[in-house]
Amino acid sequence: MQPLDYDVQPATAERVTDADIMAAVELFFLTKKGVSTHLIDVATHDGIVLLTGIADNLLARERAEEIALLVRGVRGVVNELIISTPDVPDEELQRSVAAALADDPAASGYNVHCTAADGVITAAGTVQSWAEKALVLRVLRGVRGVRRLAADELVIRWGELQNSDEEITTQIRELLDWDIRVHSALVEVRTDDRVVHLSGTVGSAAEKAQVVTTAYRAGAARVDARDLFVAYWALSPELRRTKYADRSDEDIAAAVRATFLYDPRVLSYQPIILVHNGTVTLSGAVGNLRAKQDAERDARAVVGVWDVQNLLKVRTARFIPDDDVTQTIKAALARDPYLGFFDFSVRVRNGKASLYGQVGSHFEQRQAGAVAAGVNGVADLANWVTVAASPGFDGFQAYAPQPNADFALAERIRARYFWSASLHNQAVEVLAEQGRATLTGLVDTWLDRGQAAADAYRAGARYVDNELLVAAEHEL
Repeated sequence: MQPLDYDVQPATAERVTDADIMAAVELFFLTKKGVSTHLIDVATHDGIVLLTGIADNLLARERAEEIALLVRGVRGVVNELIISTPDVPDEELQRSVAAALADDPAASGYNVHCTAADGVITAAGTVQSWAEKALVLRVLRGVRGVRRLAADELVIRWGELQNSDEEITTQIRELLDWDIRVHSALVEVRTDDRVVHLSGTVGSAAEKAQVVTTAYRAGAARVDARDLFVAYWALSPELRRTKYADRSDEDIAAAVRATFLYDPRVLSYQPIILVHNGTVTLSGAVGNLRAKQDAERDARAVVGVWDVQNLLKVRTARFIPDDDVTQTIKAALARDPYLGFFDFSVRVRNGKASLYGQVGSHFEQRQAGAVAAGVNGVADLANWVTVAASPGFDGFQAYAPQPNADFALAERIRARYFWSASLHNQAVEVLAEQGRATLTGLVDTWLDRGQAAADAYRAGARYVDNELLVAAEHEL
């Protein structure tokens, strides 16, 4: 994650205290898997969260920061977690890193090479954009045994025709206006010699991070966000109502197409985009399953999109035998820092991969699917990995009715929504019965709808019936 510059001004008069924020962050760590809660210490001062302690791997360090950014009242995160991961010999680690890049459908085409020394990976070479560099670093973080990345020698080779400062500013404004995750009306953008200066106000630290990321994607060489403040009042639904104003189908299609230009997994393909009453239909061919998934995710983040019909077909550039794909998936699962300790069975037939095995949480189950989907040659995926019974808030033990168990589950879900920067002020009703959570009411976006269901699972629900309606779609 790109480091942010946090302001040192005192927080505006918000209705949450540092002690409340710290407790909420620790609660999120406890119920969101992928971080070692017992190894992380949390401190908060004026809404700035300080994370110290130990993370198992680079992905866990990044995930801890992302989780904290999503908590209501957090104005920034200072991540000082150190990495403690099992030693992997340099030669073995270098082979694993090279294999991870070679097996990734997008990164395999980049001019990047790596060396390993005592768990430190030095990446060198050239890429064409900030987004491509971010993708390479993400792949490298996903290799077990990597303690630190050195990327100064991984250079972005801007094209001969570079955007002017004015064009960069315009692109950032347009991307923010169409990004459903950001309320950009209170954000000012100025560019001088490719340095983007951001000022104004956003409602959450996660929004601030998204604004900074957008600036880099649009071509910024550096981003100064010291004057972009996080304030609770900016989350007001009244302020954000204009964000969801009606958009024409033609404008939505153009915005989706523009979003694809900044996604290196989708950029090299040209999906056909049709929009009717806010429903986007994607068709055509892409070269890998991850590109198909990312295209849908990108489209759902565009203002005015109420649903996505993903009809994209995966057509690999060359034939890859099923046995080769099977072995590549197994190797990718084995080197993943979250999954390398589990046993999986993999079957591939005509490019469709089926995963079997047992993991400890829904997070690890989804991670297994994501790893397999990112392997070249996988055209479709059936994730049959199951979650083992476990006690506590993970909630996947065989359910036996207990006094007030459902009441406690519903309260845990409501507590997550209360502390969620995106869900705390939305009309979500929760009913729990025999470990099954039913969600009803209205939310602003499809992203919020999905987040509500994911949080219910993380709070301990065995099953979730998501009957939430998207407000703007409901009004059509």
